[in-house]
Amino acid sequence: MASNIPGECCLKGVVHEGTPNGEIVQFAEVETYITRPTSGSSERVILLLTDVMGICNNAKLIADDFAANGYTVVLPDMFAGDKVPLPADRKVGFQLPDWLKDHQPHHVIPIIQKVMGQIRSELKPRKIGAAGYCFGAKYVTQLLSGEIDAGYNAHPSFVTLDELCAIRAPLAISAAETDSIFTRDLRHATEAKLAEIKATYQITLFSGVAHGFAVRCDLANDKQRWAKEEAFWQAVRWFKLHLA
Repeated sequence: MASNIPGECCLKGVVHEGTPNGEIVQFAEVETYITRPTSGSSERVILLLTDVMGICNNAKLIADDFAANGYTVVLPDMFAGDKVPLPADRKVGFQLPDWLKDHQPHHVIPIIQKVMGQIRSELKPRKIGAAGYCFGAKYVTQLLSGEIDAGYNAHPSFVTLDELCAIRAPLAISAAETDSIFTRDLRHATEAKLAEIKATYQITLFSGVAHGFAVRCDLANDKQRWAKEEAFWQAVRWFKLHLA
């Protein structure tokens, strides 16, 4: 493995306040949040693949921030209406391993492929990037084998070394100092493998934050907020270079 399976740290975090700018639509028969730049252009599209909490406010606000930087953003529901509930809505006794049984690659990949097909046929972009957060990072890594032009992952989970070996497009990663999923050893193994295959890559490590920081950090904590914002700008700069 290049990163471990999702764990309890994937269930924690803070819900962020803000009013999203995009809209929920049916896109390839998949409930999808789509947000666009002020120009309305779909020349460059970012597919945003979320953590286990799916299309929540935090993810919508990140999508809007990418749109503000010139991208049409497509954020699909990879979980067919069965995302992990937010902490305030989660029933006592919820078990992530049980939930994961119904959201294995053979469940998720067909959804992503339908959405990718619709991106190509309807939006007709010149370049496609993908951003993956935790759970979503596995599928961004898979798409890097030839279906997208650049990828960005934050605190990835579930990625295998075989998937990493197959990438053919640039990959940037934001990593947390404290992370039982993308551990130091697995981060180093990822770096070694990317170097071995002569990939175009960047790995940035943020101190003082834990798994999930790029989506679910406490914005009232200045250090966490700074790390989240810097991780986002890492992605923006990466896409600006590789989706030009």
